[in-house]
Amino acid sequence: MELTVNGARTFCYTGGKAFDREKPTVVFLHGVLNDHSVWILQTRYFAHHGWNVLAPDLPGHCRSEGEPPKSVEEAARFVLALLDAAGVQTAALVGHSFGSLVALETAARAPERVTHLGLVGTASPMKVSPALLENSLQQPMKAIDMVNVFSHSMIAPPPSALGPGTWLYGGSRALMKRVLASNPRVNVFHRGFVACDSYTGGEAAMAQVKCPVLFVLGKADAMTPPKAAQALQQKAQDGRTVLVDGGHQMMTEAPDQVLFALRDFLR
Repeated sequence: MELTVNGARTFCYTGGKAFDREKPTVVFLHGVLNDHSVWILQTRYFAHHGWNVLAPDLPGHCRSEGEPPKSVEEAARFVLALLDAAGVQTAALVGHSFGSLVALETAARAPERVTHLGLVGTASPMKVSPALLENSLQQPMKAIDMVNVFSHSMIAPPPSALGPGTWLYGGSRALMKRVLASNPRVNVFHRGFVACDSYTGGEAAMAQVKCPVLFVLGKADAMTPPKAAQALQQKAQDGRTVLVDGGHQMMTEAPDQVLFALRDFLR
């Protein structure tokens, strides 16, 4: 599905189902150097179980045009414009990593429009190591290798997400290289990391959230360890937490656990 958002063509994956404004809507937001496909298993489930699904490629990423967001706040404004373009008044938001911060900021800016907030692999603050920041700018291929080591645990049972022959590290690296190459004008890797690292409004935003909040955290997450979400958990007015057996890229390492947590939360 393609929508025009802020004058730019925006691609949204709908889980293989036609968009129906009469159904409830859930928006899935990806993290840095990812695209809609990281949610492929979860989005297809919801699309085939009574939900509209909007899983956009963020602006300037892969199949979406536009300027890649320079900040969490800018990305949140995009999400609200996306809802307007889709003709959706209210929606549940689910975000991973950078996308979790975007979902949180969106829910704080327009609490009347967000029915549920799912934060997957989140942290406040979401600081990025100086080495990753530097390498994402100067040596992005090296940084991609670093991120994939940090993002995957050794406890996810093979073949994990997609079936026999699946190689989580290789698949993730290939996706990141494709996303990086999709925008020859802007280094979306470095820009996204800077946006994560510089966002300081998480706790203030959570204090403005009125809807139920679900924290889905990876027990072996080295990028955003569960303890890094404590400040947000303490501010949530109606929060619950599910710990899953995986690392930062838990949607592919522990796909069923992530799906069941979201399913039970949105039910």
